[in-house]
Amino acid sequence: MSDPAALRRIWLCADDYGLSDGVNRAIRDLIERGRLNATSVMTVTPAIGRDPAAALTASVAKSPRCAIGLHVTLTAPFRPLTMHFRPLDGDMFLPFPRLLRAGLMHRLDAELVHAEVLAQLATFHDLFGRAPDFVDGHQHAQLFPQVRDGFLRAVKERAPDAWVRQCGRDGPLARITGPKTLVLSVLSTQFRAKASRAGLRFNPAFAGAYDFTRTSDFAALMQGFVEGLPEDGLVMCHPGFVDETLKSLDPLTTQREIEHAYLASDDFAALLDLNKVTLA
Repeated sequence: MSDPAALRRIWLCADDYGLSDGVNRAIRDLIERGRLNATSVMTVTPAIGRDPAAALTASVAKSPRCAIGLHVTLTAPFRPLTMHFRPLDGDMFLPFPRLLRAGLMHRLDAELVHAEVLAQLATFHDLFGRAPDFVDGHQHAQLFPQVRDGFLRAVKERAPDAWVRQCGRDGPLARITGPKTLVLSVLSTQFRAKASRAGLRFNPAFAGAYDFTRTSDFAALMQGFVEGLPEDGLVMCHPGFVDETLKSLDPLTTQREIEHAYLASDDFAALLDLNKVTLA
């Protein structure tokens, strides 16, 4: 085992708690095993409510190093909590490519985003009795132009002690491994600048993005994610068990079970030790 004094602490955050019962069970299982130290909760999804929130709180009580954040959701197939949110696709949020395009073309209203994020923060507080430890965004929507303005203002008003997720990895640690990481890195530059002006903290580096549309070697991906990640850097993951609700809402299904199996394995523990990384 590595010397604890020489270890780098990173955040390993499971997104999408609340998406389905299978996702919820997988995340709680990994928290109780000590294989996660953060999860972000969706508040507009079918598998969130008082019972799932209480179950998550109980799991975290067994592993108190684990943070609970809000996974702000502004993309389809989910629906807003606020009555006047626009633009919509029917009664749902826009799909994320259309939301990003609308932001780039300055066709969004940051005030409506602000109101929706406030509503999701209020729902989180109602479920957990406190503000979130951090705030991020489903499909990285918090980074989009105009969205980020309403997002950051709402966090500053209602959860000023929370940190917010940026998705870049600058300087000598930068690893542009494809179009997705390039876009996230570019969007994160402005997000970090705006967060700094607002006096909000953010993670110093990010990893975890990969092509979810094909089966990948998750063990090899995790090696690349944690290698060289600085203290308090964040790795995003999406563990889950497949159920009918998940299949109806999200294209990322069986890969979630692959992620869960690896994160629960001895191989993952060995990877952390080899890289002198801890989740403690």
